[in-house]
Amino acid sequence: MQLTLLYFARLRDQLGQDQETLTFTGHSVADLLELLRQRGTAWADALAVEQPFRVAVNHSVVHGSHPLADGDEVAIFPPVTGG
Repeated sequence: MQLTLLYFARLRDQLGQDQETLTFTGHSVADLLELLRQRGTAWADALAVEQPFRVAVNHSVVHGSHPLADGDEVAIFPPVTGG
């Protein structure tokens, strides 16, 4: 399946990109995060389990067990506060 990945704020800076298209053979957000962590140290550090970040699929915040489908847009971003 093809996914569009979007990275925001500190993640964009740490990973050196703001978006990409990825061919993905996994099933869930957790599978995707594990695949991304395997890209190397910067990815493993930025997306470590203890790091604060959220994942949204098609503009809805989801958890790791959320299934992914062809054409999904996946945004990964740190939590933000308003003021």
